[in-house]
Amino acid sequence: MNKFANRIRRIVLAGACLAITPVLAAAMPAPKLDFTEAEMLLAQTVASDAGLAAFYGAHGLKPVFLGPEAEGRRAALLAAVSTAPQHGLPPVRYDVSGLSAAETGQDIAVELRYARLLSRWANDVSNGLVDPQRTDSMNKRNVAPVDMSALLESLISDDPAAALAALPPNDPAYLQLQAVLADHAALVPPADAPTVAKGLYKIGVSGAEVANLRARLSSIGFAPDVTPADPQLFDEDLAQVVARYQQAAGLPDDGIAGPKTVAQLSGGDAGPQTRRIMIAMERLRWLNGNDLNARMIWVNIPSYMAEIRENGQTTFDTRVVVGKPDPDWETPEFSDTMEFVVPNPRWNVPQSIAAESYLSKLRANRYAVAHLDVVDRKGRVIPRDQVDFNRYNDKNFPYRLRQKPSPDNALGLVKFMFPNPWNIYLHDTPSKGLFGNRNRAASHGCVRVAKPFELAYDLLRGNSSDPRALFHKVLDTGEERWLKLEEPLPIHLVYFTAIPGPDGTLRTYPDIYGRDAKVWSAMQKAAEAGT
Repeated sequence: MNKFANRIRRIVLAGACLAITPVLAAAMPAPKLDFTEAEMLLAQTVASDAGLAAFYGAHGLKPVFLGPEAEGRRAALLAAVSTAPQHGLPPVRYDVSGLSAAETGQDIAVELRYARLLSRWANDVSNGLVDPQRTDSMNKRNVAPVDMSALLESLISDDPAAALAALPPNDPAYLQLQAVLADHAALVPPADAPTVAKGLYKIGVSGAEVANLRARLSSIGFAPDVTPADPQLFDEDLAQVVARYQQAAGLPDDGIAGPKTVAQLSGGDAGPQTRRIMIAMERLRWLNGNDLNARMIWVNIPSYMAEIRENGQTTFDTRVVVGKPDPDWETPEFSDTMEFVVPNPRWNVPQSIAAESYLSKLRANRYAVAHLDVVDRKGRVIPRDQVDFNRYNDKNFPYRLRQKPSPDNALGLVKFMFPNPWNIYLHDTPSKGLFGNRNRAASHGCVRVAKPFELAYDLLRGNSSDPRALFHKVLDTGEERWLKLEEPLPIHLVYFTAIPGPDGTLRTYPDIYGRDAKVWSAMQKAAEAGT
């Protein structure tokens, strides 16, 4: 083992000593630390990243990025990081000042910087800039860190550029968003373009600021077809140019350059539409561990739609109703596996709904809400005359309320189960009128399906050559029965307010729960902190 490797081993051991609990540290003699600040930082970096530690340990702490033989790795990493803007990632997070593909020597500090740069870049571009669960309490999505040991093995043994190129999502939607982002980046005027003072510019307004507005729009390719007779006059042609810019930038295209248009045209980014695109790319990175070309169910909460997709194509779709925009009733984001179709479901009333909607009625009249059974913890139906409802409140009510199977059941005639800790599922509903509404955020968190029978037929195709007949045979019994899918499939409950449609054009939807703002705030903090 060379001198460099021996020194790194000592540093790592010292870093491990520093990382143990204070109680154990107090009982042990303090290690002699004759290392530089850069060396200790390397020890802490390796010790705090399990993948890095596993790799460096397995390779006798041999450096990966130092020396002439590592020039290709350094060049590949620097080239990959330079594409950060194409992924909607902030370049400030990836400090490459002073780093060069032509590095030589055995400088521990340089090895450290490359190792940390690789770890940060790989996890950001593969799994997302921010932890999804820290953006919103209803975001339940788990993201696994990149296997740094395997990645480093690839950098050493394979084509480094190819290994790094495989990190971002390869989903067509992500690539389409990259193309749209590039178009929006072109909406940022160059630094030397004339500035425009705050104001309201519309047809008939005249002055030097109108000429500046023309010049600034022209600097990004928005100019009238005909040279104006008076550049300082806001005429019909300029109004059309302003409207084209507004449409491209995601603003109301009224042809009037008011405060929002001027601010966006004067700012450092292309505005709210660009932010939507960058947020959508972040959300797709959170899904990067999933095969989005597999047969799957895709429920996009803001679009109020559920689809079955196969090989990236939609084979079935239906309108849905999602949770109310209330902290207690929002539909969460997560991925799971659809396992059961349940004809004639019973409805076990959630305790929160029982307390809010039914308990007060039962206190007033024990025979109220007669469509619901009172059930104990063992699932036995308890006669109403054996329960003194006035003894209980929403905190100590020891029973459950359950609705028998029927067409009037709150779950309708079928539910679709992917068992999860949040008791979220898809189901039919007797309230069909809700599907005609434009705003369909009206449930208590679960997802109501407009075409439940058709969904059941599609999901049961692996269970029978005639899934329709199978479903109706069970349905006609009137009894609840769980049909386990022979072909279970992934289900993704997602939240995209901007996503390419089948034709590749960007589709946008309302941010019904205000989650985009939280994601953007977290992304900005990560960019500003550089951590």
